[in-house]
Amino acid sequence: MPTHRPARPGSGRADRERPRSARVHVELLYGRNAVRESLRGPRAIHRVLLSDNARPDDRLQEIVAFCSARGASVQRVDRADLDDRVGPVNHQGVVAETGPYRYADMADLVGRAGVIVALDHLQDPQNIGTLIRSALAFSAAGILIPSDRAAEITPAVVNASSGATEHLPIARVTNLVRELDRLKEGGRWVVGLDTGPDSVSLAVTRLPLPAVLVVGAEGPGIGRLVRERCDLIVAIPISAAIDSLNAATAASIALFELERQRLEDA
Repeated sequence: MPTHRPARPGSGRADRERPRSARVHVELLYGRNAVRESLRGPRAIHRVLLSDNARPDDRLQEIVAFCSARGASVQRVDRADLDDRVGPVNHQGVVAETGPYRYADMADLVGRAGVIVALDHLQDPQNIGTLIRSALAFSAAGILIPSDRAAEITPAVVNASSGATEHLPIARVTNLVRELDRLKEGGRWVVGLDTGPDSVSLAVTRLPLPAVLVVGAEGPGIGRLVRERCDLIVAIPISAAIDSLNAATAASIALFELERQRLEDA
């Protein structure tokens, strides 16, 4: 737990002492990429705090310009104040006070072109953030995550995605199996990314489109009920010296291949 220091003149600490009702729904995003992309997205931005010794670069200039365009205030504070606020993370001298992440509706995903990525109980923020960044890079329609036993879109996930969370629809659903059934009824093929005797090699398989790509948690992989909904299980061929790839790396490879085949067909 970070050590709390007494207030310093000009640190902005007194300014942060607000009624609890004013702070209930405030999230603290950190990192230059994450804050910059949040300013470019639909999220509500209350205030941006910059360390008084933050090294200037193009991203910092963009952050200040975006704040001006959106009417969000910018305040210089002592770096220790930022450390106290967000804890032992690499905030790069930038913290934004924002509204909560707004999850999309399923209808927002279904109506978009591209692959829908369904995450079956992934919990590691770094893995999820990296995967979301790859999904945005390879033109995915959006991300589908269960509301139970899965990571939410927290500031750690936003930072790990370099702000990609702010530009890709992400829906949380109560029952992933039921939503996969609905997507199948709507004409999408469900492709599971996993190993096993029923899997085929991604390197030699023509993938059906439009698709839902299901990515399971590291270790247990895709759950039994979700796996039963998959029309196809694909595995990535790797060297025998490696047991497996992490979920984000494996999903990135599969997303690239899906996009490559889509462009080839087009």
